Amino acid sequence: MDRPIIGIIGNFHLINDQYPAHAGGTMNSAAVAEVSKGMPLIVPPDPALVDIRDLMACCDGFLFTGGRPNVHPEEYGEEATEAHGTFDRGRDAITLPLIRACVERGQPFLAICRGFQEVNVAMGGTLHPEIRDLPGRDNHRMPPDGTIEEKFALRHAVKVREDGPFHRLFGKTEVMTNTLHGQGIKDAGKRVIVDGHAPDGTAEAIYIDGAPGFTLSVQWHPEYRAAEDPVSRPLFEAFGDAARSWAAGKRPAVLKSA
Repeated sequence: MDRPIIGIIGNFHLINDQYPAHAGGTMNSAAVAEVSKGMPLIVPPDPALVDIRDLMACCDGFLFTGGRPNVHPEEYGEEATEAHGTFDRGRDAITLPLIRACVERGQPFLAICRGFQEVNVAMGGTLHPEIRDLPGRDNHRMPPDGTIEEKFALRHAVKVREDGPFHRLFGKTEVMTNTLHGQGIKDAGKRVIVDGHAPDGTAEAIYIDGAPGFTLSVQWHPEYRAAEDPVSRPLFEAFGDAARSWAAGKRPAVLKSA
């Protein structure tokens, strides 16, 4: 197969509020296929069905997607409250050990929104249950009304560190992004480098220090119109390059600060 196989972490979903399903957004599959030039493969988020070792053997990279349920706070040593929202413990059981294994092995991944938060938790970090409740912070949640185009519209700048991996990808230190999340990083996990922030100080771009593979993760949703967006395209292209290198039996190039 010419294209690298990209495991897209799915979400548990009820069709018509009744029929259980494992689902993935079409935007994610399109970004992987059209921009990363990979073969999208949706991964059921259920440890009873999926073995992590088998998963790593059949995939060349992973896309940790967004999702409505949040990482359970027990995973970072806190008790659940109403502010933490809903959870998906099955997905937690797949993603958290998978992220750690990918970091150790050098297998590439790109993480988005909930996936971004999963990376921080997997590395020992913690999360704020609701960013908009913090003093001086903005409301980063999806607008409740409007079309898909309005919900995914560019809403704030993200400033990344000069000469960091995101600067090298984007070719600039400030970019415009959408924002559709409620939670965010409180304490960064071990080796988690916060490389980009929103104007209110919210962490928006991270990578794992010293990891032997591609570990770039973002809080926004670059999968929306990824082929057209000047910020999203290089992110998915670089991820695809890393997955192809892995598929070819080589360690992906490490993107980190000079």
